[in-house]
Amino acid sequence: MKTLLADGLVITMDKDRRVLRADILVEDDRIVSVEPHAEERARREEDVDVVNLRGMTVIPGLVQAHMHVTQALFRGLCDDLALMEWLRERTWPMEASHTMESNAASARLAAMELIRGGTTSLIDMGTTLHEDAVFEVMAEVGLRGLFGKCMMDLGDDLPALMREKTADCLRETERLIRRWHMAENGRLRYAVAPRFVPSCSESLLFSARDLARQNGLRLHTHASENLSEIALVEARCGERNVRYLDRIGYTGEDVILAHCVWLNEEEKRLLADTGTHVAHCPSSNTKMSSGFAPVAELKSMGASVALGLDGAHDHMDGLLEIRQASILQKALLRDPKALPAMEALELATLGGAAAMGQSDDLGSLEPGKKADLAVLDMDMPHSLPAWGRDPVQRVVYQATRENVVHTMVDGKFLYKDRAFLTLDPKKTLADAERLCAATMRRGNIPPTSSFFCD
Repeated sequence: MKTLLADGLVITMDKDRRVLRADILVEDDRIVSVEPHAEERARREEDVDVVNLRGMTVIPGLVQAHMHVTQALFRGLCDDLALMEWLRERTWPMEASHTMESNAASARLAAMELIRGGTTSLIDMGTTLHEDAVFEVMAEVGLRGLFGKCMMDLGDDLPALMREKTADCLRETERLIRRWHMAENGRLRYAVAPRFVPSCSESLLFSARDLARQNGLRLHTHASENLSEIALVEARCGERNVRYLDRIGYTGEDVILAHCVWLNEEEKRLLADTGTHVAHCPSSNTKMSSGFAPVAELKSMGASVALGLDGAHDHMDGLLEIRQASILQKALLRDPKALPAMEALELATLGGAAAMGQSDDLGSLEPGKKADLAVLDMDMPHSLPAWGRDPVQRVVYQATRENVVHTMVDGKFLYKDRAFLTLDPKKTLADAERLCAATMRRGNIPPTSSFFCD
């Protein structure tokens, strides 16, 4: 089956960062060509579905390099708290109260918002329980990603259900790898996911590292998000977080470290020199007052930086997050030229593809790459006028999920003409509301307001 996406303004993100009026020919799951005036020739071929994109902008599908889709059900219930308080008082108790059904509802709600916002791939931290539910939902809805069971075996403040025995945690991780890694023709892959140093014994960290490397998998964990986290690591390990992670083998091209807000100069250089991928989460870091990750500086040092939406922090709009990344670096450095539009878009495309270990397939719109893309209608009040405007700047500073018209993964539309093709939106929203309430009651977790509570 061939699809011709005709006459769009294509932001290719190729090595020359070309922006051109072109037709994109897709065959099965891959891009065959990106070239002007291919429509007439393609129309003469049989079995070509032509989709007219005149007046629209095409971008590579966005990649979220750090997420917790299990927390989508809990947005608005964990507000105005710092990291460790946020985890201990709200997030961990709520995650511990999930069932297979509620975790699936949370993943499906997240998927709905991601697809609507032009995200096509994600790297997800998962939760301790019911990780099969996340894989099953992603297989069904058609998103691409690296997913892993969150690993935790340490911490008196953890709910009992979430603090596993080390051997049980590893056994379940191995089962999930056998079941899900490279499922759906490689669209679903596994990443080994110890949560962070304060909730993992050194034995678990060593075993998780070895398990990932023996199976050629990514390692995905949190690092240096908050000063209180760093203090916990220093008290236990006698050194700063990233320095400790490097000593135990948690740096390198196969490692994704989420946040990396509080880094000293040695740690910045270490991340750049080892090729470790940093997943920057600007909205999460600012809302929780964690701080401002030194993204522009890391990139200037040659570090690999991607963009992530994190967990239950109000929205999963990948386009909005690109804008947040850019404007926060400008504020941090008091420099309007810091992290310009093209570099910000790189975080959410090429940077995310690199973090996933799939740069050969993802991150740009080029022949031979996977047909993962989003189509934006920029003729909306918040993104007009267009005359004389740079198209990349328009996408980065003005676009939101409201601009997205189509989202495609593996050459298949998941969202077309602003309609969902792989999930039922009404049922998804109804299930989310119903199962959020049931989960909170099951865990005896109080609401934050009496509004809308029955």
